[in-house]
Parts: sequence; structure tokens; C-alpha cells
Amino acid sequence: MSEESVTELIKRELPHLLQADPSLRTWVLDVAREEFAPRQGTEDRFTQLLQEMKEERERREEEQAKWNARWQKQEEKWQEQGGLWQKQDDRWQKQDDRWQKQEELRQRQDEKWQEQMEMWKKNDERWQKQEELRQRQDEKWQEQMEMWKKNDERWRKQEELRQRQDEKWQEQMEMWKKNDERWQKNDERWRRDDERWRKNDEKWQKNEQRWQRQDEKWEESRKEFAQVHEEIMAQAKKFDRSIGALGARWGMQSEKTFRNALAGILEESFGVQVLNVNEYDDSGEVFGRPDQVELDVIIKNGLLIISELKSSIDKAGMYIFERKVRFYEKHHQRKADRLIVISPMIDPKAQAVADQLGIETYCDSTEVEKL
Repeated sequence: MSEESVTELIKRELPHLLQADPSLRTWVLDVAREEFAPRQGTEDRFTQLLQEMKEERERREEEQAKWNARWQKQEEKWQEQGGLWQKQDDRWQKQDDRWQKQEELRQRQDEKWQEQMEMWKKNDERWQKQEELRQRQDEKWQEQMEMWKKNDERWRKQEELRQRQDEKWQEQMEMWKKNDERWQKNDERWRRDDERWRKNDEKWQKNEQRWQRQDEKWEESRKEFAQVHEEIMAQAKKFDRSIGALGARWGMQSEKTFRNALAGILEESFGVQVLNVNEYDDSGEVFGRPDQVELDVIIKNGLLIISELKSSIDKAGMYIFERKVRFYEKHHQRKADRLIVISPMIDPKAQAVADQLGIETYCDSTEVEKL
């Protein structure tokens, strides 16, 4: 707002404010009281001045009538009158000085009004800042509420994860129960075999003349027994690896030990070497921040096979394996021919991701048909 507009506003609004607000009128009078003479004193001086002028006029008329007779006295009186006029001029000069002071007072009042307007302007700016501060406080409260909502969502997900873990434990208990049933059936088979051997011995005593034929049957039985024994041992090793996977999953066995067991089976079955590659990801391409990247690499007949040997893997782990592979391909400038994940516990969601990304999955190293 310019100085001229402020002046116009004061001229237009001040009379109404003085009439409507007695306290404001009193304040203005108190401020200007030191610069103006009292009303009664001014009226007395003005009345005195008029009275003196009247008396002077009467004397002049009286002296004019006696002019001729009193010329000498008139000259003296005129000299005396000149002194009075000089005093009158002095009085008028003093009055001009008072008017000058009054004008200066008015200018100071204008300056004070300007200062008051500046103060009101600063006050408005302070209120504006206060309002902005309140808005920022409201935004911070809103952010706090959003953080509490996210915290509740995390607790809900944690509870869902705990429930899924309980379900997995139940599934494991069912698997152990089925395993016990299989061992019971296996014991029953051995008992029946013992019974058969006992009867077979009796037959040997009765049929010594058929030793040749019996030797052939013995050879067949031995082969069958060896085959059954190999199947039982392979199944037992598979169960041992499943149990080892559980141990690695819950901290009873290290993940490295489980990985070495699976790698050993692959090397023994296919005559290859499983190389454990451990490189550093400076740019954070795999985990979103710099970290070690570990992969198992198999090279056979010019083919590059990248595998992941773990006790268990979920959906996130499957995506991480795929990013590890892309990291290896980018830094070694070579495309992998096959991607293999071997784990006895593969989450169904992870299996869907593997199918989508073209990753082969096996529950055990023995299930891999060929490399």
C-alpha cells in the first residue's frame, strides 16, 4: 500500500473513527495536546487583540477631531502608534511560528500513522507465518498417522507370516508321521523276508538235489536284494538331506554344509565340478545396495549352468537368484544355458516365479536327470 493511499484512507476514515470510538478520540487529543494551545487561552488572547484594535480605532477618531489643535501631540502619538504596530507585527510573526509548529506536528502525526500501518503490516505477516506453521504441524500429524498405519500393516503381515510358519511346521510333522509309517512298513517287509528265508532254509534241507537251480534263485535274490538295498539307501540319504534342510532352515545345521552335500551328489552323479563363485556387487544391482553375490556355477562341454543349492527358497529368494544370474552374465559377458534351483522346500509362489522365469527346480540332487 503506497503512502498516498494510506493518507487518503486516514482522511476518509479518521473522522468516523473519532466519532465512533471515544477512546481513540481521547488518545488523539492527548497526543496533540502538547503542540496546541488551550482553547480558553486562545479565545482570551483573540478577544484582547480585538479590544485593543477597538480602542485604537476610537483614539484615532478622537485624535482626528483634535488634529489641528494638537498636532505636536499627534506626532508623538503617531510615533507611539508605530511602536504598537511593530508589536502587532511581532504577534503575527509568533502566530506564524505557531502555525509552522502545528504543521510540523501534523507531519509527525502522519509519520506515526505510517509507523502504525507498518506495525499492522508486520503483525499481518506474523499471523501469516503462524498460519503456515500450523499447516506444517497438521502435515506432520498426518505423516505420523500414516506411519502408524504402516506400522499396523507390518504387524498384520508379521502375524500372517507366523501363521504360515505354523502351517509349515504342521506339514513337516505330517511328513515325519508318513516317514515313520514307511519305516514301519519296511520293518514289516523285513519280517516277512525273514519268514521267507526260514521257509527257504527248510526247502534247502528237503531239496538238496536241486542245488543248482537254487543257486540260480539265490543269485536272482541277491541281485534283487542289492537293488532294494540301493533304493532304500538312496531314499534314506534323501530323507537325511530333507532333515538337513530343516536343520539349516532353523539353525541346527549351517547352510554351507547343506550346500556342500548337494554339490557333492551332483559331482558324484555327473562327473562335474560345482564352482562356488563369490563376487562383490559394487553398484547394488542384486540387493539394492553393495554386497557379496554368491553363485554355484557348473561348466560342462562348453555349457554354462548356474545353480542355487539351498535348504529352502521362497518367492523373494527366486527373484534374487534371477538377479544374481543377470549380474553374473553382465560382468562375465556370457549367457547362461540353464538355470537350476535345487531345494527340498520350495514355496508354491516361488515355483510359479520359477516357471515364469524359465528356472528348473528340483527337490533333490538325485532328481536331476542330466546336465
